[in-house]
Amino acid sequence: MSSKVQKLESRKPASNLDTPTDLSDAAVREISKAINGILADSFALYLKTKNFHWHVSGPNFRDYHLMLDEHADAIFATTDPLAERVRKIGGVTLRSISDISKHQSIRDNNEAEVDPLDMLRELMNDNKAVAKAMREAHELCDKHDDIATASLLENYVDETERRTWFLFEASRDADATGH
Repeated sequence: MSSKVQKLESRKPASNLDTPTDLSDAAVREISKAINGILADSFALYLKTKNFHWHVSGPNFRDYHLMLDEHADAIFATTDPLAERVRKIGGVTLRSISDISKHQSIRDNNEAEVDPLDMLRELMNDNKAVAKAMREAHELCDKHDDIATASLLENYVDETERRTWFLFEASRDADATGH
């Protein structure tokens, strides 16, 4: 006599970190990798910006000090939403400083002294690189119909371009004054 009830197949239980999503496994993998790269660069850029904030000197000290502090706060404010977005789509994100160093493309600056103009230009170029990575990640999100991550990136590209603009203008001012 056959039973109409099918026997349930045993399967491996889902990981506690296996967040349900309708994105494909490939989409989760590719988007998580791109966002983790941006996240690692955001931490690296945050720390570099704070380093320059702490060590800037010269006639424009107050203006640069305050601007860099504001920039660092804005950069740090992106880290939690980016990491949480990776988790929301079922990916895993960065776990430590050593993990950040494996994923970052922003180069650290460990020099004892850096000219303020060089600080501004280095941060300007780093912000431009982050904006470029965000645009590339946005294209990847579009490819996989991940509108939520794309939307998050759109706001961050605008903020990153604003920092780039401020750093550019401040470094031009330094050229004009001869400092």
